[in-house]
Amino acid sequence: MSTRVSVKLLRAAALVAAASLTFAAAARAAEPYRIDVIASLTGGASFLGKGEQQALQLLQKSVNDSGGINGQPLELTFYDDQSSPQVAVQLASQLKAKNPAVIIGPVLVAMCNAAGALMKDGPVMYCLSPGIHPPKGSFVFTSSASTYDLAKALMRYFRTKGWTRIAIMTSSDATGQDAERGLNEAAAMAENKSIELVARAHFNITDVSVAAQIENVKAANPQAFIAWSTGAPIATIFKGIVQAGLDVPTATTDGNMTYAQMKNYHDFLPKQLYIASATWAGYGYEPLDPRLEKVIKAFYDEYAAIGQKPDLPASIGWNSGLIVTDALKKLGPKVTATQLRDYLVELKDVPSVDGMLDFPASPQRGLGLHDVVVTHWDPAKNTWVAVSKPGGVPLP
Repeated sequence: MSTRVSVKLLRAAALVAAASLTFAAAARAAEPYRIDVIASLTGGASFLGKGEQQALQLLQKSVNDSGGINGQPLELTFYDDQSSPQVAVQLASQLKAKNPAVIIGPVLVAMCNAAGALMKDGPVMYCLSPGIHPPKGSFVFTSSASTYDLAKALMRYFRTKGWTRIAIMTSSDATGQDAERGLNEAAAMAENKSIELVARAHFNITDVSVAAQIENVKAANPQAFIAWSTGAPIATIFKGIVQAGLDVPTATTDGNMTYAQMKNYHDFLPKQLYIASATWAGYGYEPLDPRLEKVIKAFYDEYAAIGQKPDLPASIGWNSGLIVTDALKKLGPKVTATQLRDYLVELKDVPSVDGMLDFPASPQRGLGLHDVVVTHWDPAKNTWVAVSKPGGVPLP
């Protein structure tokens, strides 16, 4: 074989090798960045879980349309906890063993608290329930506005409207006890010294009637009523309100802020129904920071493109996923759980669907009372209409 031929063969081999390396690198770059999601796709919390799943799937498409996670397509894998804390813990334990940087979910307080106990050394767990209160600096983060801030905004709105005799009703389980603590804290604020809690009612979430409790509430002659529960239990309360003829401004948690529930409960919704929620619900009613307007408009536009309007599960799923994926884009796909946690706890002055994020000021959540608006359900418009400025002060 001549020297010239040998050189040509060597050059050809080098080109083949280089091409193979380039192809392999491209193949690696194209591998999906996978995030596991624990969601309640069946069971009692599925009315929330399915909406959050849809939001995350829409976000996945949006992220991938804009280049994915630094060139890697985002791939979300969903695991159904069946609305069971026990199943949520099993799933969380299995997923933790894979040593991921982050897990999104679960959906409800009980599941988040149970699964979060496993995350003392990571991975980051971005819970989809606003009702938990993780320790500062932990690996557990939580979505949307705190239930405590929702209660404060409602109390501020009611007091400013002159409704100072307020009755409250909460479930007897851990979630209800936490809600009552938040309502007590809100009523005890110095600005609310004129507020009197004239009745406290409790019930079990398995009760099929709360007629006796509602009659006691009615006898206290309240000017407003706050009933704090979600899903089927709130339907029981709403039926009791209508049957007793308790026609006063009534508020509930934004856990009930779904179009499906408003449709299903149409025949027995309170005539004056108020719900406090994060900033997304105030879009279009009060001028917001232009940076917030841009982010929220993109969120609404995604739903308009599929012929829908977003509700609470949509906002929670989208916003939680957006925070996580934006962090991954900045830190890179090789980020560790500790690096991700350390980045999130310092994140501030960043616009989101739910408000301007400031994790140093609101640890593990990034949102505060100033990110909450009070809404009123308008049956004629078939939507929630914001009736307060951020913070709960009524609109003029």
